[in-house]
Amino acid sequence: MTIPQARLCLMLGHDAEAAAQFYAATFPDSSVGQVQRAPSDNPSGKAGDVLVVEFTVLGMPCIGVNGGPHFQHGEAFSFQISTDTQEETGRYWDAIVGNGGAESMCGWCRDKWGLSWQITPRVLIEAMSAGGAEAKRAFDAMMQMKKIDVAKIEAARRGAAL
Repeated sequence: MTIPQARLCLMLGHDAEAAAQFYAATFPDSSVGQVQRAPSDNPSGKAGDVLVVEFTVLGMPCIGVNGGPHFQHGEAFSFQISTDTQEETGRYWDAIVGNGGAESMCGWCRDKWGLSWQITPRVLIEAMSAGGAEAKRAFDAMMQMKKIDVAKIEAARRGAAL
C-alpha cells in the first residue's frame, strides 16, 4: 500500500463512507479506497464502526474521518472545481445542492456534510486573471449569481449588456 505524502483529512461526522461514495460517483477521476474500522471504542463510535475512509476527488487524495458531530465545516475551506461548460457547471452544482446541499452566492454551494464547494467555470477564472475592466465586468456579473451562468460571464467579458 502506498500512502500519499500529503492528503486532505476531512472530519465528516458519522457519514465518511457515504460522503466518499457520493464524491466518487459525482466527479471524474474519483474513487473510494480502503475503509478502516475502529479497533476499539472511541469518543465518536464503537469498535468495528467505520472510522477512516480513503478516497480520491478529482485525483486529489483525501481521507474522511468519522469524528462525531462536534467538528463543523465552514467556508474558510472549500473545494474549487473548474468547469468548461454550463452543462458541466450545472451537473456538479445540481448534484451537490440536489443531494441535501444548499446554494450560496458567487458559485459557492455546500454539500449535506457541510463541506463548501466552488463550482467555477474557467471563463470566470480567465476573466478575473485578465484584470482591468474585463475583470470588473465579470466580477460584477458574478456577484449577482448563485450558480455561475457562463453565457452571462462571457457577455460581461465582451462588455455586452446582461
